[in-house]
Amino acid sequence: MSETMAEVIAKSQKIATDFMAHQTGHFPGSFDPVKLGEQFLQNVGQMRFDPAALMQAQTEFWQGSIALWQQATLGMLGGSTEQVIQPEADDRRFRSEGWDDGHLFDFIKQSYLLTSRYIMESTASAEGLDDKMSEQIQFSTRQYVDAMAPTNFALTNPDVLKKTLETKGENLVKGFKSLLDDLEQGDGTLKTQMVDTQAFELGSNIALSPGQVVFQNDLIQLIQYEPQTKTVSKTPLLIIPPWINKYYILDLQPKNSLIRWLVGQGHTVFVISWVNPGSELADKGFENYLLEGPLAALDAIEAITDQPNTNVVGYCLGGTLLAALLAYLETTGEASRVSSGTFLTSMIDFSDPGGLGVFIDDEQVESLEQKMAKDGYLDGSDMATTFNMLRSNDLIWSFVINNYLMGDEPPVFDLLYWNSDSTRMPARMHSEYLRTMYLENRFKDPGGMTLAGVPIDISSVKTPCYFLSTQDDHIAPWRSTFAGAGLFKGPVRFVLSGSGHIAGVVNPPEAGKYGHWTSHSHPRGDADAWQAEASAQQGSWWPDWQKWAAKFTGTRVKARQPGAKKAFPVLEAAPGSYANVRFDSPNLKVAQD
Repeated sequence: MSETMAEVIAKSQKIATDFMAHQTGHFPGSFDPVKLGEQFLQNVGQMRFDPAALMQAQTEFWQGSIALWQQATLGMLGGSTEQVIQPEADDRRFRSEGWDDGHLFDFIKQSYLLTSRYIMESTASAEGLDDKMSEQIQFSTRQYVDAMAPTNFALTNPDVLKKTLETKGENLVKGFKSLLDDLEQGDGTLKTQMVDTQAFELGSNIALSPGQVVFQNDLIQLIQYEPQTKTVSKTPLLIIPPWINKYYILDLQPKNSLIRWLVGQGHTVFVISWVNPGSELADKGFENYLLEGPLAALDAIEAITDQPNTNVVGYCLGGTLLAALLAYLETTGEASRVSSGTFLTSMIDFSDPGGLGVFIDDEQVESLEQKMAKDGYLDGSDMATTFNMLRSNDLIWSFVINNYLMGDEPPVFDLLYWNSDSTRMPARMHSEYLRTMYLENRFKDPGGMTLAGVPIDISSVKTPCYFLSTQDDHIAPWRSTFAGAGLFKGPVRFVLSGSGHIAGVVNPPEAGKYGHWTSHSHPRGDADAWQAEASAQQGSWWPDWQKWAAKFTGTRVKARQPGAKKAFPVLEAAPGSYANVRFDSPNLKVAQD
């Protein structure tokens, strides 16, 4: 403990200096990526409250407070007590037995819940605000309320106090050392470690499916996976992952790898691994991602397999690009190049973008564009912060408690490792994406976007498509993806899975988790009406997709080995050098920059 204290003292002065320099803007690029704090302060002064709603919130608060005091007094006298207010079912903060002692910490918990409910209801009663401003104020208020939870402070968290007594305070010393380490790693900006990044190595204990890079350009490496069956489906399969994250979310471990499962079903699987761009790719736009991404991949796959058509899967933003690809090929008369399209949690109609919508308005997009104009890209840490704020209790405060208050090491968890492996966005592409899709929502409209001189018209697409959405998705809300699926002219199968954006997709049949809803109806009209009429199914959606896709896979042929075509030799083993660039690794960051 004394050695730890000495190291803490040695680091403190430099870290404090760096931290203060950041606060005063002395560091170039010191930047609020979403400007929500500034907007919150500006908008609060304009707030007027509905008197009736405010009175109702105040009445409920005082009635609850009086009842809580009565219950606390009764408990001190030895009587039985009842809960005045309880956490929401999905609130994990107060699950420890220490919060249900019936006395002090139970009182603290319920006091916080009463107060936070009062603050949120009072804010909701504000008048004279447009919908966007109201949404942003509610979001900022929720961030404040979550930050002030008693779980986040040592003296009001029973688990932290218990560990402090057991370790004689060593947990707090270790936690402070971790805090300084994270400040030092962030050059004065606090970047809390979510996971032990040293515990994983791509191709060693994560992203393990055997494959080879057989093609690459400025934006992609194309991975062809080694067959696991003697014969394979004639029609190959291409996966377009999002470039906001790395592709290997679909290949974390053998037990939950969608890629490995698809290979086992007899598909010749190709996956795009996007580059983690620097400033040299600042001028790459959305059309470059189309031309140098799936279109270039289709050319290579056709030459490698001697097959003129391919089944294509797009995940998240990769699905949005797949929609552009299908519309592009429809207009150019090449629609037959894609036998079927599969969209995994993909948005095409952005009229209701869910939680991310709070970050999108003219002022915030202009602020991001100014930042990107300077650097040539949007830093991956800014994107990560945005997504983490949508679930701050799970993705921010839980790690603050674990690392800084409990003094524990960051967890070893493959999904968190992937989540922390953030990527950059080229300035031009990201600006086009934010404005065309989120801000103006014209991607869904005929001719709303032109790529390589071709007007994109989603409604012209006749390719058979499969849409997989997830019920608890906070990134691509399922009702929004449902609206996008209804735009297509051709046959569409819509399937709704349980769970969220990741777990609902990465859900192997062997796990026996979550369920899904299916229907033979085309996804048009009211989404809730569709779900009410859909049939509930047990377990994973993967077998349902395989049954659907079998109509487009063709006959069986001899398995294809990567590198068999001389024109497309093996360049390196999967996962490839593009996926291996991590910007939270100091050595890789220096090399890339």
